[in-house]
Amino acid sequence: MRTLISTAFISLDGVVEGPGGEPGYRNSGWTFKGIDFVPDAFEIKGREQTEAAAMLLGRVSYQAFSPVWPDMEEFGDYKKMPKYVVSTTLKDDDLVTNWGDTTILRSLDDVAKLKETEGGPIIVHGSASLNQSLSDANLIDRYHLLVFPLLLGAGKRLFSTTDKDTQKLKLVESESYSNGLQKNVFDVIR
Repeated sequence: MRTLISTAFISLDGVVEGPGGEPGYRNSGWTFKGIDFVPDAFEIKGREQTEAAAMLLGRVSYQAFSPVWPDMEEFGDYKKMPKYVVSTTLKDDDLVTNWGDTTILRSLDDVAKLKETEGGPIIVHGSASLNQSLSDANLIDRYHLLVFPLLLGAGKRLFSTTDKDTQKLKLVESESYSNGLQKNVFDVIR
């Protein structure tokens, strides 16, 4: 069984929308505003690229990342790994051709089947709606969270508001940084 890892830049109040400056969100670019850059806080991002064997994205995040990430040197390891996009509307013709192998999955059942294949961890970037659905379906195994000392109010959230049983997590790695960021890595307890 492959490990499914959700990774996110997240505000203290749970918002994950527009961290890098994506258009359409009032507070877009919040990871760059008023917070000193501390390289050690982002070490986990490099580690994710070397440890992950595949990437899983929702349609919206795929359409935001695919025109940009293939040509970015800092995301070079992602270019080589297989990518999976969960979408009921994308067609193969909608996929970019310069980002390596990409497969469209049509359902959470397809994601569950992917997890049963051989291979290393699968990393999920962005994809707020997909993350909520994956969590509700009990498919996420680990969270890599870089928590920013901000309250953003409105915005897409990482965690679902579905009325469900308590999901326990085990903190397996954490660190605080001089700029107020916190790294929290949680395993989902089953």
